[in-house]
Amino acid sequence: MASNYDLVVIGGGTAGLVSAAGAASLGARVALVERDKLGGDCLYRGCVPTKTLVKSARVAHLVRHSEEYGVLSGGPEVDFPAVMDRMERVIAEAGEHDSPERFRGLGVDVYQEEARFEAPDLIAVDGRRLKARSAIVATGSHPTAPPVEGLEEVGYLTNVEALRLRRLPRSMIIVGSGPIGSEFAQIFARFGSDVTLVSTSPLPLPKEDPEVSEVLRQVLLADGVTFHGGYTAEKVRVENGEKVMTVKNAAGHEVEVRGEEILTAAGRAPTAGTLAPENAGIELEEKGLKVDEHLRTTAPNVYAAGDITGKYLFTHVAEYQARNALRNALFPIKARADHRVVPWTTFTDPEVARVGLTEEQARRQHDGVEVFRQPFSGVDRAMADGETTGLVKIVTGRRGKILGGHIIGPDAGNLIHEIVLAMQQNIPIGTLSTTIHVYPTLAQANQRAADNYYREKLLRNRKLFSAFFGARRLLDGARPLVNRK
Repeated sequence: MASNYDLVVIGGGTAGLVSAAGAASLGARVALVERDKLGGDCLYRGCVPTKTLVKSARVAHLVRHSEEYGVLSGGPEVDFPAVMDRMERVIAEAGEHDSPERFRGLGVDVYQEEARFEAPDLIAVDGRRLKARSAIVATGSHPTAPPVEGLEEVGYLTNVEALRLRRLPRSMIIVGSGPIGSEFAQIFARFGSDVTLVSTSPLPLPKEDPEVSEVLRQVLLADGVTFHGGYTAEKVRVENGEKVMTVKNAAGHEVEVRGEEILTAAGRAPTAGTLAPENAGIELEEKGLKVDEHLRTTAPNVYAAGDITGKYLFTHVAEYQARNALRNALFPIKARADHRVVPWTTFTDPEVARVGLTEEQARRQHDGVEVFRQPFSGVDRAMADGETTGLVKIVTGRRGKILGGHIIGPDAGNLIHEIVLAMQQNIPIGTLSTTIHVYPTLAQANQRAADNYYREKLLRNRKLFSAFFGARRLLDGARPLVNRK
């Protein structure tokens, strides 16, 4: 006999937890199925642990450069096991909110088993059957390795295994310079590893504006990372106890790079496991489940949220999609998922944040594109903090409409939200300029970039203003003086 539910949620990461908690708060009967621990990638293999390591690496870097602030030190001595212990403590503390006990207390039936579709409204869980009026699939994604000859034989790490290390590798080859590869490259370099970063793109973070990516490349080089941009990993072998990778560029030039460990950060795939979506008529594509604008799959009353949709592999997008999918799964009036304004941040030091179009994309798609910049070297607070690397870059269209925002600099992940809100609410760039910003703060970088919009307008209208003031002087000269005795 099947247990009946208003909603069955499959997957206990961010999207699944938000869906289950939200449905329970509305009074629905909810089942949450997760084969591993609740919390998902973000808690155990992504956001929380990596950002904890980013902080430790930044502290090591700050100590190394403390004399620049007038503080003498003997230089950092990184206790790598202690760093990893701190990471585990942070995970445990953050995970208290994601415990099965908490969700059972909310009224959710938690099943820590594999799930398998038998029909769109019937899910098998460890020999039991869950009858679902609606379902939300939120099973996430997992890392994949590039097809490199010899890689499987010599062994490699993904971000999952890298977070389990207890000894700092003397040297490391990282394949892939997206957010994961760039963050880990800087982390391990600052901890003291000899890091080589191999990228098929000429610059790190290939999805970012090239102007921003070039700044990050210089930062990584300054941190001691060897960067091979425009190279593809061809083959790997072991020589004298060291892993040797041959990489080649488009011109056919080959380079050999060496490392104690290889970390691959060059791709992810949707996690379907034993889900058997075909039994429910759910179409699984290369990047994820096929969903419509309402996040509905190709099966009736089955929705999806998070990485499994293949749209934007970010925790904040998973949360947004979960709220949307929950509403559509439980209520007859459907809401469209709006992905027009999606920000993201890579947590290198300095951080890289982005929303909307790059300059190149904007010029291809729009007329009247203008770009306004503000280097952090011209922001007083950044000077005081000794963190002047980077810039704010705002891309606009006609009448100052903001098409994209790009920041590389201190606290960029927080600073981008002002631009995100402006885009979401169709606030023109001029309003950022005329809005009072606290002094001295880093947020003034956004205001200063926007100030340049008015500066450009004034320069374009300089002849008009000159004519106006010239005419006024003539009029003033022609007016009779008034005796005010």
